[in-house]
Amino acid sequence: LLTYSRLTTKAKPPEWVDLNKVIEDLKKLELATMLDETRGIIHVPQPLPSIQADPSQMHQLFQNLIGNGLKFHKEGIPPEIIIRAHEVENNMIRIEVEDNGIGIDEKYHSQLFTMFRHLHSRDQYEGTGIGLASCKKIVERHGGNIGIISTLGKGSAFWFTLPRESHLKED
Repeated sequence: LLTYSRLTTKAKPPEWVDLNKVIEDLKKLELATMLDETRGIIHVPQPLPSIQADPSQMHQLFQNLIGNGLKFHKEGIPPEIIIRAHEVENNMIRIEVEDNGIGIDEKYHSQLFTMFRHLHSRDQYEGTGIGLASCKKIVERHGGNIGIISTLGKGSAFWFTLPRESHLKED
C-alpha cells in the first residue's frame, strides 16, 4: 500500500526517459534472478522511444508488466517477453508487453487492474495484488490508458499509451 500511495506523494518531475535503458537496467538488476531462474528472454525487436515521464515510475511500470510475464509462464516453457512500441494519434506512444504465458480468461479482464485482485491462489503464484493497479495509476497519471489482450492458455499482451511529451497529472 505504501508503494501504491507513493505513486503520487513521492512522484518525481518529468524528464526524458530512454525506455531501452529502462529495459536493460531491469534485465541486469531487478529482473536478473527471475530471468535466470525461468530461463526467460526479453526481446525488443525495434528500439523503443524516449518519452518525457517520471523515470522511477516508468521503471516500476515495466518491472511489474515484465515480471508478471515471467511469473505467469507455462510449466516447462521458458517465458518470452516481446516489447514493442509505435506512435499513434495525438503524439501518443502505444507500448505492448507480450508474453507466451498462461494467459487470462476474458471474463477476468475487467477486474485485472483492481487492487488486491488475485486470479490464482497465493500457493500457486505469489504476489500482493497491487502490481497491475499500480500500473494503471502510473499510466493514467501520465495521461494514458492501459488494457490487455489475452486468451487463456495462449499468453497475454498488456498495452498502454503514453504521451511522448509530459502531461503529468498531479493528485
